[in-house]
Amino acid sequence: MSFTPVVRRTPPRLYRSKLFVPGSRPQLFEKAAASAADVLCLDLEDAVAPADKDKARDNIVSALKEIDFGRKLITVRINGLDTHWCYRDVLALIEQGGERLDAIMIPKVGCAADVYAIDMLVTQASVAVGRKKRIGLEVIIETALGLGNIDEIAQASGRLESLHFGSADYAASQGMRTTNIGGGNVDYVMLTDPDVNGGRARHWNDLWHYPLFRMCQAARAHGLVPIDGPFGDYSDGEGFRAQAMRTAILGCEGKWAIHPNQVALANEIFTPPQKEVARAEAILSAMKEAQEKGLGAATLNGVLIDAASIRQAQVIVEQMAMIREQSSC
Repeated sequence: MSFTPVVRRTPPRLYRSKLFVPGSRPQLFEKAAASAADVLCLDLEDAVAPADKDKARDNIVSALKEIDFGRKLITVRINGLDTHWCYRDVLALIEQGGERLDAIMIPKVGCAADVYAIDMLVTQASVAVGRKKRIGLEVIIETALGLGNIDEIAQASGRLESLHFGSADYAASQGMRTTNIGGGNVDYVMLTDPDVNGGRARHWNDLWHYPLFRMCQAARAHGLVPIDGPFGDYSDGEGFRAQAMRTAILGCEGKWAIHPNQVALANEIFTPPQKEVARAEAILSAMKEAQEKGLGAATLNGVLIDAASIRQAQVIVEQMAMIREQSSC
């Protein structure tokens, strides 16, 4: 471990599935509350038409005070700092929304000052109304500027909890020639060298790999949780699964669901496989036994177990404990 101050880690929470619900459709709030999603995001930004922004804000403020969301993590995506709705979103949520809100999601963050500005509004409004519950901040990385400044952004506020990737706006920001929201592109390929018959195979590449990898890296370096963003074709469960599996392997702890039928898929994919859970539990048991014997390392089925193995196993076991606890409620 580097000889630097210990990185502050976000308190462990379940982020496997994050279901987005437009604030302009309050008839969906109760259904979302009853869903299997770990996190609900009540949306004031892209899912709400400009003419409906004020009413959507009122709908969400009322829902935070009136609807029983159970143990779900509840967040609200506010409008961007470049709009005239942004400050009113923050003040209404903090001053009028009661104590149920867990976090505010900031879209299209380009620099650390964007996060600082929202932190200032949240902090001052919280003090003014005597708010007891601490409000976290979530950041969406969805511009080339935001990705370029991602390390500074990840350190911009002690309220920060998670980084999220927004592929559609990121693609537009970078001028990428694609209209997909997640998923692949038929033209983003490599060709193999010709075989003996002159044939060449086409291998698709993942055009989202670098920004997602970079986001995961920055999040983990600064104690935050990385979350994958939307997959636009909600009728394509196979495509959703393929992308979610890739991002889970990269280090993401969950994925957005823009339609209820994506929730179960996200929960399944971001739940550790049973064989991994069993091995993690066996690792912790074997290491405990070794330590009781005064040993610094142990073996399990012929494989060395050391301190790094313990850290990996603890992450899996702790996550599975949260999933089991939530499932029993």
